[in-house]
Amino acid sequence: MNILDIISKKRDSKELSKEEIEYFVKEYTDGNITDYQASALIMAIYINGMNDREITDLTLAMAYSGDVLDLSKFGENVVDKHSTGGVGDKVSIILLPIISALGVPVAKMSGRGLGFTGGTVDKMESIPGYRTNIEIEEFIANVKKVGISMIGQTMNLAPADKKIYALRDTIACVENIPLIASSIMSKKIASGANKIVIDVTVGKGAFMKTKEDAEKLSKLMIRIGKLCKKEVVCILTNMSEPIGYSIGNTLEVIEAVQALKGNMEEDVKEIVLNLGAYMLKLANKGNDIEENKEMILQNIENGKAYEKFLTLLKNQGGIISYIENLETLKKAKYKLEVVSDFSGYVEKMKVEQLGKASCILGAGRIKKEDEIEYEVGLNIKKKIGDFVQKGDILAEVYANDLRKGNEIINMVKDCYTLTGKKISNKPTAILGIIE
Repeated sequence: MNILDIISKKRDSKELSKEEIEYFVKEYTDGNITDYQASALIMAIYINGMNDREITDLTLAMAYSGDVLDLSKFGENVVDKHSTGGVGDKVSIILLPIISALGVPVAKMSGRGLGFTGGTVDKMESIPGYRTNIEIEEFIANVKKVGISMIGQTMNLAPADKKIYALRDTIACVENIPLIASSIMSKKIASGANKIVIDVTVGKGAFMKTKEDAEKLSKLMIRIGKLCKKEVVCILTNMSEPIGYSIGNTLEVIEAVQALKGNMEEDVKEIVLNLGAYMLKLANKGNDIEENKEMILQNIENGKAYEKFLTLLKNQGGIISYIENLETLKKAKYKLEVVSDFSGYVEKMKVEQLGKASCILGAGRIKKEDEIEYEVGLNIKKKIGDFVQKGDILAEVYANDLRKGNEIINMVKDCYTLTGKKISNKPTAILGIIE
């Protein structure tokens, strides 16, 4: 067996065997196959596709290319939540303490942000003292002790995926549904959960630009899950505007804490309720989705979700006084207003550009080694359907660099398209549920 035979086989639209796929993944991960040879195979896959069996074999080979977390000690109904990424996505910070407070163990490894989408780990690290870089033994012990732990990816999970994804990014092969599906699912399998709820974001601020593509991706991930004996539910969420009103690490933590105290923005609430209801269903905590939503709302109203969040923080070194008094969290040096030059109704928003604006301010990374400025970002004041009077504030810019902040003002203005016609329907947060 050699890589040239495998490349030519897929070039000619032939099916690869399990052994051939495993050979490629192992040898490329170990450095025995060159980038140009791997590029040729990935491009052949991109053009000629893979069937479900091939995609599943690729997924499993990538999943088992490194460490695999064993969560079986927490029972058969360990549920994980994954998002394909979006602007202002603070859902995990809100949702996971709720789920834990309802008796479902939460062992969450999250990634850092890169580009215009933020990472949950960065947001949690904006809370003074909170430790995300802990050993796996402590991680497991924390889940046993308090029912929840949220950390960065300290294990060597799916290294083959990291290497293949980086290569795909350089050869214009990112936007391929089979390759996206195997990338997501390999990480989820390596993370150890046997039941997975995936938030598939859709729109200009998301990876999947159309609902049709999001549905294709979702159905494929569900089929892969079945072949891997994993139960998967995909929930399609709207990314035609930011999730909630804050973009940036500390700003999103503030919004998340307010949500846990019962002050939740409507779009955030819809996403949290739907993702949470299906997580509870998969965990066998309730089969009726509407009843599960009620459980979640009660868990917020009675304060248990907020208390669980404080317990999580305290258990991993977070200084909870900063959360109990949000005004004490570090603030950016400057708060600048983005003032509208026109009147009208907000028709469209350039969501990705808003994410990039926050990134330029220092809230995200352009390169992996970039340092995060936790306190900078954007507070959005107007969203789709809202009426704007000339002189109204569209958004607030939080910056540590005044020159950079002033540049971002015009960038944010450009994100808004106004119309004289009243918008009859505001964007729906949930676009579909695929089981």
